[in-house]
Amino acid sequence: MDYCDILKQVKTIAVLGISDREERDSGRIAKFLQSKNYQVVGVHPILKEVFSIPVYKNLDDIDHAIDLVDVFIGGDRLPQVLPGLLKLKPKYVWLQLGIFNQAVVDELQHAGINVIYDACIAIEYGRCQFNKASV
Repeated sequence: MDYCDILKQVKTIAVLGISDREERDSGRIAKFLQSKNYQVVGVHPILKEVFSIPVYKNLDDIDHAIDLVDVFIGGDRLPQVLPGLLKLKPKYVWLQLGIFNQAVVDELQHAGINVIYDACIAIEYGRCQFNKASV
């Protein structure tokens, strides 16, 4: 899977585990993706909005199609959100650096969902030779 091709084709991104704390990567990356003209939503059990990004309580509450779910929760918590990911059926699930669970990856791939791991979406975006506004 070519990361740049993926980032060119996706339009909607859900950030699972978004944070409203400036020092946390999840909020900063959500804000960054929004600045690159992606439609971004967050998923967090308590927050309602982060940096003007609407936040859903859980994946099941998202009422529209999502192309990519960017995951910022620990690999040990992935089994808890697996049913929501399978129901939402995004084209891609992107596990941020350091997040992994082989059993969940296997289930997602078996369901036809592409899984990216061991990569940071913002870093990979920076390596691409395009400007999202012109894609």
